[in-house]
Amino acid sequence: MIDVRHVSRFYHRGVDLVHALDDVSLHIPPGRFVALMGPSGSGKSTLLHLIAGLDQPDTGEVMVAGQTLSTLGEDELADWRARHVGLIFQFYNLLPVLTAVENVELPLLLTDLGRGERRDRALRALRAVGLPHRASHRPKELSGGEQQRVAIARAIVTDPDLLVADEPTGDLDAKSAEAILTLLSELNRAFEKTIVMVTHDPRAERWVDTVVRLDKGLLVDDGGLGRAIA
Repeated sequence: MIDVRHVSRFYHRGVDLVHALDDVSLHIPPGRFVALMGPSGSGKSTLLHLIAGLDQPDTGEVMVAGQTLSTLGEDELADWRARHVGLIFQFYNLLPVLTAVENVELPLLLTDLGRGERRDRALRALRAVGLPHRASHRPKELSGGEQQRVAIARAIVTDPDLLVADEPTGDLDAKSAEAILTLLSELNRAFEKTIVMVTHDPRAERWVDTVVRLDKGLLVDDGGLGRAIA
């Protein structure tokens, strides 16, 4: 599903060159629920962004679902993300003027689906995350956990191959965080979705298949996944 091969990513910070990732190789098979963990500045969010096609490496290559991402132009990459990747963020990124079902429906506006089919799919996605009864509510009328469920519904509505989650429980209380982790685990099992999640939350280890650990831009533990083929 995912092959990261000898990837490095550098950033300039003033006159300094920061090695966000340094020669990282990793293989993630289809259907795995993987947590990327490590201290702040370890490179886990950078790796997530590369896997999601939100950023490009300086050296090496990233292959996802058979596609080498560095061969795609910006428009092609945006189209690829729309078809293959569902994005889940820490702060939900819901539009406050839209209802839950309208927020979930947003990614489908880029497709050729008619209005009725878009709404049906959005409602099915809300049912999958346990929120069909909140479809007509706006974000301010929902709890933090409910808003994150709406965001997850939005991420799965296009039936992507890959879900990437950047600190999905970071803004939630302990009870809501456990509910979101349980939901992601259920989606992983029920729909065989590959999920890659960045988290600082040590409780997440109970829900995922594999923990990959990074430190100072280096892969220090691949969780037994094995390195990408050289």
